[in-house]
Amino acid sequence: MRIYRIILGLVLFSSTCVWAQQPVSKADKLFYEYSFEEAIAEYTKETAKGPLSLIQIRNLAESYEKTGNRDEALLLYKDLFQRDSSFPPFYVNKMLNLDVLASNSEQQAKDFLTAHPDIFAEEVRENALFNYDIRLDEEDPDTQFRIFEIPANSAQLDFAPTFFGDNVLFTSSRSQDSKDTYFPTGESYLDIFLAKVQADGSITNAAPYHVIEESRFHQATPYYSSSLNKLFYIRSNEKNGRLSFDDNGKNALALGVSDFQNKFTFLMRDLSTSFYYPFFDESTQKLFFAAEFDDSYGGTDIYFVYTNNGQIMSAPVNLGPKVNSPANEISPFIFENSLYFASDVFYGFGGMDIYKSDMGDDNFYSTPINMGPSINSPKDEFAFIIRPEGEGLIGYFSSNRDGGLGKDDLYGFRLKKKPGPKTLIFKGQVVKANTEFGISDVTLTVKDETGKVIKEITTNAQGDYQIEIPWKEGISVSCTKPKYSLFSRRFGEEGLKAIKDNNVNIELVYLDDIVMDREDRKVLRLKKFWFDKGQSRITPDIEMELNKVVAAVSQFPNLQLRIEAHTDSRGSNAANSRLSQQRADAIKSYLRAKGVPESTILNSTGYGEERILNNCTNGVYCLDILHRKNERHLIVIENYDVLF
Repeated sequence: MRIYRIILGLVLFSSTCVWAQQPVSKADKLFYEYSFEEAIAEYTKETAKGPLSLIQIRNLAESYEKTGNRDEALLLYKDLFQRDSSFPPFYVNKMLNLDVLASNSEQQAKDFLTAHPDIFAEEVRENALFNYDIRLDEEDPDTQFRIFEIPANSAQLDFAPTFFGDNVLFTSSRSQDSKDTYFPTGESYLDIFLAKVQADGSITNAAPYHVIEESRFHQATPYYSSSLNKLFYIRSNEKNGRLSFDDNGKNALALGVSDFQNKFTFLMRDLSTSFYYPFFDESTQKLFFAAEFDDSYGGTDIYFVYTNNGQIMSAPVNLGPKVNSPANEISPFIFENSLYFASDVFYGFGGMDIYKSDMGDDNFYSTPINMGPSINSPKDEFAFIIRPEGEGLIGYFSSNRDGGLGKDDLYGFRLKKKPGPKTLIFKGQVVKANTEFGISDVTLTVKDETGKVIKEITTNAQGDYQIEIPWKEGISVSCTKPKYSLFSRRFGEEGLKAIKDNNVNIELVYLDDIVMDREDRKVLRLKKFWFDKGQSRITPDIEMELNKVVAAVSQFPNLQLRIEAHTDSRGSNAANSRLSQQRADAIKSYLRAKGVPESTILNSTGYGEERILNNCTNGVYCLDILHRKNERHLIVIENYDVLF
């Protein structure tokens, strides 16, 4: 996997491991020992003797990729994808990454996502399209990285810096008498070095950091916790000065901590699993790291464990598919509630790129945003750190970009303000009005100020939603679900700033909560009201009920209504017919004056005493309460069955 390039393939296979127990060729052995050029030559020889297996072709493709022959690697990956319907997403990502680099265009990847919607998880597709979209926006000049070179670099590998007071610690493979030679690279095993940060931000005077316990093997990727005054880092699994191997002959990397008393304490150790790039979050006491476990989404993923003063108190927690992808994710670093990390996912600029994801409550992570071409290149960028300095920010990262002194180099940068494109996270819950019950499957549509649809999603089973879009000066948000009221609201720039860090909960009215069955029809649910005797004037009590009709029409603008007015049998038929029509027309006039459209009210009809509900007809004695049952006013929904 590509991680070998970042951290030298810090796993090592013993020369006496179980090759005899597995049907592997000489080329396979060279591949697994990271001797990629030799593996290519041997695979070529084996091809002349007979066809390679699919796994061997995959190994050959990776070998070409590792040695910089991207064209040959791409051809082989494409061939494998056509031949193998179960081609793992991890390698599909590699194929797309190489394809984008070869074409210098994102269109290949966009077309692939359209043609193969089921290859990647939905989060990967969403992240890709979001990053493609956000690059169209003009970047803020104040967030452009001003990169400078570091004098302390060597001709070997120099990477993974961490702040250490006025100094930095970093990892290097430069030669030392106390270190053995790491045979896959021919260089020294990695060690931790100390260097001085000068007033101008440059790093000088690099020297081995001998305060921590020494080892002949790998010690790398340090992170210094100022609150604990401890140094987290990784080192080779060893015992009594000898490397420790698992049953398959693999030597993995353990994660531990030093209290500067010349003693390394193992925190996470498994002979078959390597741990990379620890980061301790002072505010939450979570210890972040990269590893490849069974629940990883591709290669290495970023995880965290809960700790008590650095002592592990939980099982590893995967950051989830919003951050982790079918690619490799490494080198987590948190600054001002944003997670920075590196990934070689296909929608970057090539190789490892640096991304930023904003963090929220309950382990929420926003869509990771590529930090852009002012820091990322077609090569690898990783191990990003940043902190305030003066009126701006300063930081460092690692890269193997062209023009460097060694294979990996340290670089510095300055910024005027926090980096990364500006985005909008709009989240909350859609609930049933006057309750706390979330509504599932509500469609939320976001449009820009020209009316163009930017994003469309549906709420989950609990009614929760989360919308992430590039920053806009203004948007409109609408919600729709059959039998629920419409919601539509515009947010200007100030409104968007106000909701930036707050949930926006949306209430929708359920139509059947304001509708009832009456006289075999669907009518709006209103309290019964009466006009003054012989009058058609709208009283305050009647207004209160008719205002419910106004609200219902605004919530359900497709409703078509018919107004019915009925009287009791007291009085003449003609007088009752005339009075009921006057009352129906008065109701219509009131609703129209309140903004109900003419097209919504199909008609208003006064039925007089034509539709008596009981025996209180002309000439029959009835109590007043029984007569009043017949005097009623209905707002009938004429198109209920058509709409629903």
